[in-house]
This record gives sequence, C-alpha cells and structure tokens, in this order.
Amino acid sequence: MTPYDASPAQAVTRASRPPSRLIDGFGRAVTYLRVSVTDRCDLRCTYCMAEHMTFLPKAEVLSLEELDRLASTFVGLGVRKLRLTGGEPLVRKGIMTLVERLSRHLASGALDELTLTTNGTQLAAHAADLARLGVRRINVSLDTLKPDLFRKLTRGGDLSKVLAGVDAALAAGIQVKINAVALKHDNARELPALIQWAHGLGADMTLIETMPLGEVEVDRTEQYLSLKDVRRDLASFWTLTDLAYATGGPARYVRVEETGGRLGFITPLSHNFCEACNRVRLTCTGTLHTCLGRDDASDLRAVIRDGASDAELERAIFMAIGAKPEGHDFHIDALRPAVARHMSTTGG
Repeated sequence: MTPYDASPAQAVTRASRPPSRLIDGFGRAVTYLRVSVTDRCDLRCTYCMAEHMTFLPKAEVLSLEELDRLASTFVGLGVRKLRLTGGEPLVRKGIMTLVERLSRHLASGALDELTLTTNGTQLAAHAADLARLGVRRINVSLDTLKPDLFRKLTRGGDLSKVLAGVDAALAAGIQVKINAVALKHDNARELPALIQWAHGLGADMTLIETMPLGEVEVDRTEQYLSLKDVRRDLASFWTLTDLAYATGGPARYVRVEETGGRLGFITPLSHNFCEACNRVRLTCTGTLHTCLGRDDASDLRAVIRDGASDAELERAIFMAIGAKPEGHDFHIDALRPAVARHMSTTGG
C-alpha cells in the first residue's frame, strides 16, 4: 500500500462519480493525462531531438513517488486515461514499479486505461510484465521498415530490436498501434507498405504530421507533409471509410477496406484537433502543460516539494485547467520552432 491507495469504499465512490471534475474555460472535460517519466531516450530521431541533447539533472526530475502522487491526484479528479511517455519511458530506472503502483487504479475501477508510448527498443524485455499489470494497449513509434533508413532517422537505432518488441507485445496479448511521422523526403513513398504491414499484424496505424517543437538542427519545412495530401493519395487506390472510432486522443480514423485495418490521421497543422481536446501533459519535471502547442506552464513540482496538502495540490491543478487555451499556435517555420521545448521534454 502507498499513501495514495484508495480504500474499498473510496474506490467505489471514485468509480461511480461524474467522469471529470476538471472542466476548462471552454467547457471541455479533461479526462486524459499524458505523463512523461523521463526526458532521456536511447534514440535520437532527427525530427524530435538534437543529435547531442543535454538531459536534465536527476534532482530536477520527479521521483517515482512524486509521479505516483501527481498522476493519482489527477485520477482522483476524474482523469480516466493515463499514458506514460518520455523521452523513452522504458529507459527510466524503476519504470515497472511505477506501472505497478498506477495499476491499482485499474483494479479499483477509477481508471479505464493505463498505457504508454514507446520506441519499442526495450519492449521485448518488458512486454510480459506490462500485460500482467493491466496494460492492454500501447503505441509504438516506427517510421520505416528499412533498416538503413531507420538507422539514419534515429541516428544509429537498430530496427530489429523494435520489431522484436512489437512481436513480444503481440505475443503477450497487448494491442499495438504503430505511429509514424510522415516525412516528405524519407518515408512518404513507403507509407502504404508500412500501413499494410501494420494491418497484417492486426495492429492499427496512425500517421502524424511533423510537429514544430524544439530546435532539432534540421529544417522542418523540408520534411513537412500534409496528411490531407497523404489521404488523397491513399484514396486513389484504397477505399477509406470514415469511422466514429476514437481512443481518447486526437486521431481521426478511417477503415482501409482493402486491408481491413484502421488508419488514423493526427493533423496539428493541416487541420487542428483543438475543439474537442481532453488532454493535458505532465513533464518529468512536474510542469503541467495544458496545450501541446503553447508555452503555458504550471509548476506542480514546486507545489508538492513545498509540502502542499492534497487539497492545495488539487487547487493548483484546478487553476491550471481553468487557464487551458482554446487552441494551439502551431505553424511551420524554417527559422525557429513554434514552441521552444522539445517533444522529448514535453512528453510525446
């Protein structure tokens, strides 16, 4: 037991109360928290990080206990979905201890889903334990099935480790969704084959427009590919049927009739997804960002390290959610990113 475990009576009350007490100024209920557990990663994807990243000192990063307290407070306020992110979450020391602690909210009924986004390199070693602890669905970031291109895009990564991780997750009974960033000069022509491969595994596939976060030493305007154009091209040889299906995130889904699989489109630039946003992000330093595309920030680490009571912590969260903006400021600029912080720091 931890100080944040609910008693049986509390668990029943929590599971039966309204979906969320976290309502922003535009009437949107926040039910989805993405928690970055580390800014570190074992890859250096060109569109995500600089090649020589400076990572945070340990003292600035939340402890596992602090991550548990903050995430559990959000669950107590009505968040129904937790996603662990990084950097790469599976390189965080003690990560499975945190997963085990957070899984108690699945058992109580307070949480609908505990999941994570991973690059897959460490997944083979952890898939069985993730499944045992109640993780039923994960996202794996993978932009190509070509080993040489994968090595180039990740600055040295080994594709075989990712593929082994995907196989291990599927074998453990975890549903896998493959996420790929659409890159004009690298994987654009490969996207149909990547979609067919994912659907052949029984996995969903989501395509993502490159996002202008952080200095990455490349010109994003050179790589930006509108998913409106990608969808038009795919529809020239496949039948795409719009679906009402949703996972709680920003993707809009279609069914590819020829493969029988689902395909999602995440379009922060060509068509923003702000009107129904239900998400906030907690960084590994305890900074709460209520919008991925703005530099808003609430320092929850300072709140808890100053000895805040549970009620004081809840008040700080309510204030941050109340200031959540209506939409983001994303745009592609050759000279500077729309937002200075890296996606690896924000929580991908």
